[in-house]
Amino acid sequence: MNDQDFTDLSWDEFDEMRDPRPQDNGFDAVVERAISRRGFLGGALAFGSGALAMGAGLLSSTTASRAEGMGFAFKPIDIATDHTIHVPEGYQWKVLARWGDALFSDAQDAYSPDTGVDVSKSDRVFGENTDGMELFTDGDKQIIAVNSEYVNPKINLPAASEGMPQNADEVMLLKNMQGVTVMEVADMGNGYEIVVDSPYNRRITHETQMTMDGPAAGSDLVKTNADPEGMSPKGTMNNCGSGKTLWGTYLTCEENFNGYFGATGEYDVTDEFKRYGIGGEGRYAYEKFDPRYDLSKEPNEPHRHGWVTEINPLDPASTPIKHTALGRFKHENAEMVQAADGRVVVYMGDDERGEFIYKFVSNGVYTEGGSTEGLLSDGTLYVAKFNDDMSGEWLALTPETTGMSIEDILVFSRIAGSKVGATTMDRPEWVAAHPSKVEAYCALTNNKNRGVKPNAGGDDTPVGGPNPRESNNFGQIVRWMPAGADHGADAFTWDLYVMAGNPSVYDNAYAGSKNVTAGNMFNSPDGMAFSSDGYLWIQTDGDDSNEGEFEGQGNNQMLVGNTETGDIGRFLTAPNGAEVTGLCWSADKKVAFVGIQHPGGSWPDGAGKPRSSVIAVWREDGALIG
Repeated sequence: MNDQDFTDLSWDEFDEMRDPRPQDNGFDAVVERAISRRGFLGGALAFGSGALAMGAGLLSSTTASRAEGMGFAFKPIDIATDHTIHVPEGYQWKVLARWGDALFSDAQDAYSPDTGVDVSKSDRVFGENTDGMELFTDGDKQIIAVNSEYVNPKINLPAASEGMPQNADEVMLLKNMQGVTVMEVADMGNGYEIVVDSPYNRRITHETQMTMDGPAAGSDLVKTNADPEGMSPKGTMNNCGSGKTLWGTYLTCEENFNGYFGATGEYDVTDEFKRYGIGGEGRYAYEKFDPRYDLSKEPNEPHRHGWVTEINPLDPASTPIKHTALGRFKHENAEMVQAADGRVVVYMGDDERGEFIYKFVSNGVYTEGGSTEGLLSDGTLYVAKFNDDMSGEWLALTPETTGMSIEDILVFSRIAGSKVGATTMDRPEWVAAHPSKVEAYCALTNNKNRGVKPNAGGDDTPVGGPNPRESNNFGQIVRWMPAGADHGADAFTWDLYVMAGNPSVYDNAYAGSKNVTAGNMFNSPDGMAFSSDGYLWIQTDGDDSNEGEFEGQGNNQMLVGNTETGDIGRFLTAPNGAEVTGLCWSADKKVAFVGIQHPGGSWPDGAGKPRSSVIAVWREDGALIG
């Protein structure tokens, strides 16, 4: 496969192309069980191709009267297949920030619809392919920190480059268009806009100097020629989901970091590299122009990425911190809550087929206004085991339970999870914790390999438990309730809030759960966040072909779920080709900021290049939305 083809692949396709998995995982047949479901999955569920007998929570229609009965403040909308945004009657939207928009006045002319962004100003503008984001306040100032997950080289680079960097300047352009944007926003009288030249405005890229803390910082595994102390990594990359600390800082999560590394010479293909999909040719050819990304020259550099990184958005001079105590894997987001005794708990998903859900529990206690030192560097990392009887437990990853050193556990957390028998999941993406109840939800976006192939470490991926369908292209959302209403507890019970599916095509398990109908169906739940009123907002990143098993599902979308009744209504549809990802609210909860990644066509400008953007959505009557 030539270089140009890399840019057309999803990250999952890129990984599987570069490191194919075995075709089967060694068991003779798909396990079939029947489990009594709580809540919305009441009745018997036969896995694989079996029938799904539903219980309570039927979403019978999406009419206005029914919507009012669900408690939604909007009439759910129909699917769309066009190249624009749709929101409910009584709501409006506008673009807040687009790829290439200036953060500083000296970059007002940085973007051209014909050529993209000038490399000399590429770290002075809003980045590409927005993802997770959070809003922070400083007095009456509002500041958004937002990830830029990856780039589309064919859009960014000159036509002569054919979608792959040809020199160091073009590599620098791609580096600068990724990472994190910190920007002040304000309602200027015509809706929210970027406050150009705000002292809070900042770009954090693949070149930004960082530091590390926690047990793996300074270990031999993270030392390089450029940093022999192993304490000063450079750059954060493939920033996917996000999180917000109890003390008001931003957590950006490094996901598909493996694709940035390649080799120009011989290197040691270790089992650890294989588990993380590292090796061969990099997605963006960085290794050809920067030795930091060349495995034959810096084999430890990949170990310095794949972490949760903390940024203080209110202090532009602060140095981001990579927290090794939270483990290294393909982080989706980081959802921080507090245990009953005051300890800090961070829930995290590893977004790859057949990988795990983790949580970190601090040793120290957080008190408002108190010291936060050590709260994300001193504690225990756990991995989840879901049992078929709807119980579960958090398995501690320690030298005693894994036979690994603590440094190895944290740098190679996937291997540690395999050693203790964690449950392989259907691509764990965003975790969201309920704001007024002690329960958490994780979007399991899909897994075409469920019951077909092992994960990257050779672990079986049997059908069962919270992953009840073979070759699962639709996804589901699992929910767990910690024992004793304590996020710090080692035990929990679980159920499925929803199984996405298509009841217009299937009359079996692939139709979805009872709260999925022809009026609200979707596939591939990805981003999730709770609004302050306890409603779950669900964003999708799936197949928007509207064909075959996805017929009638339209473009990717954002839905709202009532977690008490199971009702789900469609709130927003994205332009065709786009993913909906990232959500936060203005300080007064009257505006929702929503990320629109990799749109098709020429959205939102109607001419020139498609531009990933953040939009603002609000009610016309000025009422609360979040």
